[in-house]
Amino acid sequence: MPTADHLLADSADVARSAELARARGRLGIDTEFMSEGRYRALLCLTQVAVEDSSEPTGIRTILIDGLDRGVDVRPLADLLADPEVEVVLHAGRQDVAILRRAWATQITSVFDTQIAAGFVGESAQSGYGNLLGSVLGLRVGKTASYTRWDARPLTAEQLSYAAEDVAHLLQLADAIIARLSGTDRLEWAMEECRRLESATDERDPDTVWERLPRVGQLDPQSRAVARRLAAWRERTAAREDRPVGQVLQDQPLLELAKRHPRAVEALSQIRGIHPSFIKRRAGELLEAISAGLEDPPIPREARRGHSDAGDAPLIALAEALLRARAMEAGLAYELIASRSDLEQIIAAARQSGPEPEVRTLAGWRRELVGADLEALLSGAVAVAVGGGRRLELHPLDRPPASAGPEPRGPALQ
Repeated sequence: MPTADHLLADSADVARSAELARARGRLGIDTEFMSEGRYRALLCLTQVAVEDSSEPTGIRTILIDGLDRGVDVRPLADLLADPEVEVVLHAGRQDVAILRRAWATQITSVFDTQIAAGFVGESAQSGYGNLLGSVLGLRVGKTASYTRWDARPLTAEQLSYAAEDVAHLLQLADAIIARLSGTDRLEWAMEECRRLESATDERDPDTVWERLPRVGQLDPQSRAVARRLAAWRERTAAREDRPVGQVLQDQPLLELAKRHPRAVEALSQIRGIHPSFIKRRAGELLEAISAGLEDPPIPREARRGHSDAGDAPLIALAEALLRARAMEAGLAYELIASRSDLEQIIAAARQSGPEPEVRTLAGWRRELVGADLEALLSGAVAVAVGGGRRLELHPLDRPPASAGPEPRGPALQ
């Protein structure tokens, strides 16, 4: 087990660990970061575990100080992009996004133990400590998880906690892979883990306006103004390394977009905008508003693929069926579908629209549940409780009257 006096790595340690990882064909990696009060999360510490027969535990663990620019991380950064080297993480979406940006690298051949565990009957949202307990029978402390990782020097407690976070990661991956191999689900798990490789925390200033709350209620010209204001806010936050909400909150931004103030005096009539903010930012705000008023209006898009209240019973029925299939396959339901996925699928069926681009209808998920969903949405089957209280689908001679003369819905083929 890592000791409390574990030292931070230097460039030689990084190079040696990269050499070992390349020889073994894999490494485990985790990060500690701070996102509070910043535009993007700050990488504070990176923990790396590699197999090393010279170590008493068989695992060599190093901790890399993300604030020490004197440490050359390039050997490991290059390794992360090597498809011949497996990168093992746990709940690694944020880790991948931060490392891709901070180390200026790509990350390939990802194996995420949290995701993979969902394919062997564990929860797809299991924490690292819980998974170590259920799979390996190990207990680890989580005493320093919510501490100031950007403060220096790091404490002995922090260093010990960070090292322990990767000490058993490769062993955990081995145990999960062994169970996956016995259930023929390994390829499905690998496919799902690979989705993390494109994770990013970069945001496009020209499209962030689309995520504003209730922006769809604005008229077309006001939507163009909202786009300009949101882009200005995003670039300002990035330049000053501040959360966007500290620059300008959503509600005042939307009110500015709706009212189109053209003078400094009019800005003071908007709630949530402090006089000191107006004094510093008035020119920039008015310039963005003016530019938005000159931009082409942004029309409201047709709301295809959105559910209404009448979809709720069928969504619930589809969810029940998919949950049953997940249990039968020994998979975590969260891996198969989300509420949003089902809403889009059912709405497309109601509107006789094209098949929506959701994960439930792609890859291994289609293989597992695609035929059942197609039969359910076409009205070709009835759902019943069969032997062992298992949900079963029974073919119908003809579609029920409520389904209409033609089966409706996306072609799940």
